[in-house]
Amino acid sequence: MTRIRSPRGLLLIGVMIFSLVLASCTGDSNEDSNATEGMNGAEGAAALDGPITFADLDWVSPVVHNRVAQFILENGYGYETDAVFGTTQPLFQGMVQGDIDVTMEIWPEQLPPFEPAIADGDIVDLGENFPEAVQGWWVPTYMIEGDAERGIEPIAPDLRSIDDLPQYADLFQDPEDPSQGRIYNGVPGWELTEINEAKIQAYGLDEHYNSFLPGSSAALMTSLTSAYDQGEPWLGFLWQPHWIFAEVEMTKLEEPEYTEECWEQVYEGEVACAYPEVDVHISANADFAEQAPEVIEFLENYETTKEQTNAAMFYMEENGVEADAAAIWFLQEYEEQWTGWVSADVAEKVKDALSTAQGS
Repeated sequence: MTRIRSPRGLLLIGVMIFSLVLASCTGDSNEDSNATEGMNGAEGAAALDGPITFADLDWVSPVVHNRVAQFILENGYGYETDAVFGTTQPLFQGMVQGDIDVTMEIWPEQLPPFEPAIADGDIVDLGENFPEAVQGWWVPTYMIEGDAERGIEPIAPDLRSIDDLPQYADLFQDPEDPSQGRIYNGVPGWELTEINEAKIQAYGLDEHYNSFLPGSSAALMTSLTSAYDQGEPWLGFLWQPHWIFAEVEMTKLEEPEYTEECWEQVYEGEVACAYPEVDVHISANADFAEQAPEVIEFLENYETTKEQTNAAMFYMEENGVEADAAAIWFLQEYEEQWTGWVSADVAEKVKDALSTAQGS
């Protein structure tokens, strides 16, 4: 269904060629307006010079949402779609420049260029995808409470907050530097990885711990599941929604309460506080938004929940399938939800495509 390109050699896409039919139309302004409103998916697709390009960010949930949106746009509206894999900052810049048309997950508080790009007219905010995403530092719950079924005794029963971590550094020993503990951070290229580095410094944890950057989100999860299967200590950065929380029981460590004043200073590495709960948004390149109004209308209607996103990702993990299959599962599982995003005729086309996909 979906072609995925690397960021290298991105073609400038999304340039609108207004319909010659509409351009040649005569009559009053009401007739012109009705003609525009009557544009169907095939005509809209023909008006775009190339496929609609999505940002395949390098964690699972945005890829799943991409595939859901792509399936609807391809089968319900007749558009071609594409996806480019990469990390947050390069793909966001690509959207600003017009190389990327749509990003299905924007975490505004962790992406400082977001608001300025809106103010400058480079991108548009299409509203919330899902609310109350959570981020922070987590440890396996068995470290605090034990796990009688697995014969695990609690080894850090008083571990509750970031302030407690210095006294437990020896439990999280860095195998490459045994004199220090290890904190698993985010992936290089993520905005939040830089935030985490600043927070580690502000909390004074850099005196006791090394910040370890895994090469990918998959490597981060592998480090956790490997430790978890063996009942060993693990300390690192995690976020919800994520399928991992269907597999492991984790405890989020307490931090000072989030405030806007604190967050404005967090990059300086002197003051730190908890991540805010984030309402995750959808965004698009501003020029593309003008060129593809029916796509924008669909994306403005697109709204899910953290629990639905978790469920789709867990389906992938449990069944060993890719995001394309998870998208089909999502559309079958949550039909009542997504049919509210589109017109009845579009919904019927998508349902027909789902029936074909299910039977293949």
